[in-house]
Amino acid sequence: MEMTRCMIVDGSSVVRKVAKRILTAPLEHVYEAETGVAALAAIRGEGPDLVIVDSQLPDMDVVEFVTKLRATSQIKQPVILVMMTELDLVVMMKAKRAGANDYLLKPFDREQLIQRVQEFGEAA
Repeated sequence: MEMTRCMIVDGSSVVRKVAKRILTAPLEHVYEAETGVAALAAIRGEGPDLVIVDSQLPDMDVVEFVTKLRATSQIKQPVILVMMTELDLVVMMKAKRAGANDYLLKPFDREQLIQRVQEFGEAA
């Protein structure tokens, strides 16, 4: 399956803009949300292949976000990458147990982000 739709969830408009600019070329549709609540509402309608979510959302814990996303009754579950500013093994393990696929360190560059998306696109 080829990934074509991505949702970027981050409280920082700069991070969302940079990620969107990088991913718009390899992916057909890149959506963004500032909060977990807004993202969950949009995801129900959009059904992305990939969700890239910040580990420190302004309105909810990332584990809660991943749990709620995995609990939605969508037939196709997206790949979930958690963005982190530092390697926090506790958060990483909790997020993985909740259903996150992997993590991505911030700040990321164009090459790192595209490589991560391609890895999961090929594995899907």
